[in-house]
Amino acid sequence: MTDYEAVIGLETHIQLNTYSKIFCSCKADSWGDPPNTNICPVCTGLPGVLPVLNRAVVEKALRLAAAMNVDRVQGTSYFARKNYFYPDLPKGYQISQYDEPLAVGGFLDVPLQEEEIRKVTITKLHVEEDAGKTVRGEGERLIDFNRCGVPLVEMVTGPDLRTADEAAEYLIRLRQLLRWLGISEGDMEKGQLRCDANISIRERGVDVLNPKTEIKNVNSIENLRNAIQAEIDRQIREVEAGRTIETWTLDWDEDSETLRKMRVKETEADYRYFREPDLLPIHISDEWKREVVEALPELPLARRTRFVEEYGLPIYDAEILTEERSLADYFEQTVQIYSGGPKHISNWLMNDVLRIIRSEGLTAGELRIKPEYLAGLVRMVQDQVITNSTAKELLDRVQESGKDPEKIVEQENLAQVSDEVELRDTAAEILAANPEQVETYRGGKTAVIGWFVGQVMKETQGKANPHVVKQVLESLLGEE
Repeated sequence: MTDYEAVIGLETHIQLNTYSKIFCSCKADSWGDPPNTNICPVCTGLPGVLPVLNRAVVEKALRLAAAMNVDRVQGTSYFARKNYFYPDLPKGYQISQYDEPLAVGGFLDVPLQEEEIRKVTITKLHVEEDAGKTVRGEGERLIDFNRCGVPLVEMVTGPDLRTADEAAEYLIRLRQLLRWLGISEGDMEKGQLRCDANISIRERGVDVLNPKTEIKNVNSIENLRNAIQAEIDRQIREVEAGRTIETWTLDWDEDSETLRKMRVKETEADYRYFREPDLLPIHISDEWKREVVEALPELPLARRTRFVEEYGLPIYDAEILTEERSLADYFEQTVQIYSGGPKHISNWLMNDVLRIIRSEGLTAGELRIKPEYLAGLVRMVQDQVITNSTAKELLDRVQESGKDPEKIVEQENLAQVSDEVELRDTAAEILAANPEQVETYRGGKTAVIGWFVGQVMKETQGKANPHVVKQVLESLLGEE
């Protein structure tokens, strides 16, 4: 059989987290609001109104352009009218950018398996307004204009991705970058990150671009992965059967996990672009560009590499700790306070602190467990002041109360019990109460020592030093 490979390019629409819309003062984030409550004459396209550009939209788009290593931020770029007729597009056109966009070129490095890096190129980056939303009911369609005028950045990749998994990984890394820069939450279920996929196939080793199809209306990364794989499989079946691939626009039904033909794919000529007459061009000075670049934070992949090299962390740890910028910041703040080694802090963050963050839906910056509190807690464990189990319980209490864990230990006498005399009395009582288990141990099944340790820990409410407890028990059990 012929060996095929896919050629995949993605068009992403990123909702910027500005307070107001791109051309008017209506609230941009209307998720969960009643339909048609965040609208005005400008974003609904009533006659006689004039749009006014929101500067914050350009600032956030420039930040993304800098992080995407764009070849050139245009000194002057223009808005254009993209003409098409949908019920949720009240003006009959969308204000976008076309052949004179904000930025051109660029790339995003996407880590794949075995530390391979896929460089995904960007052909252009531009800003535009969103359309409204059509809600399908029984025998009717309802229109919600709340999203009209919501600011978007559209980025178009080159045909650089080869599998559905690579496309999903690109979106994961893009979403991470958006949150890292603080320009978008990138929540696909809320429409803050949307993606269309262009897919074709070719024989492996052949450098051609064949007719492609486009998949629209995908609302999660996992659905995108499934939809792309389904379309790759379909195209291979079509070609193997001797049929040609038609340039369709497809819709993904997540319930049935099937693709449906929506229409023949449009071309740019269908949109009849022309320059927007009601908006002035965007002028970006060299000074503005320089300010944006200088304010750019250390990016996720660079920070991941530094965590490995500077702190000696495994790549797995560094990957998790750089998933969110606030978590990476929290880790470094804690390491600066705690002198016992970065790996101890990494272990506690990845296991216990992340559990709290995810269960409560927080960011690391919103934790009541301050970096100095976590450092103090880990230090007490390493110094054997408290047991590991006591520390885990304390972590939840600190998050609940916001109190210093060292003060809680002092006030409530939670320090670890390492006094052999005291532990010997407790252990002796437990042995006396369990003669059958004692005989089992002395009969050669020494693994039962773990059960005895657990009983002593239970009796001391987890405060006993387990290593000392084991030594005491072994001593007592060795006596006749």
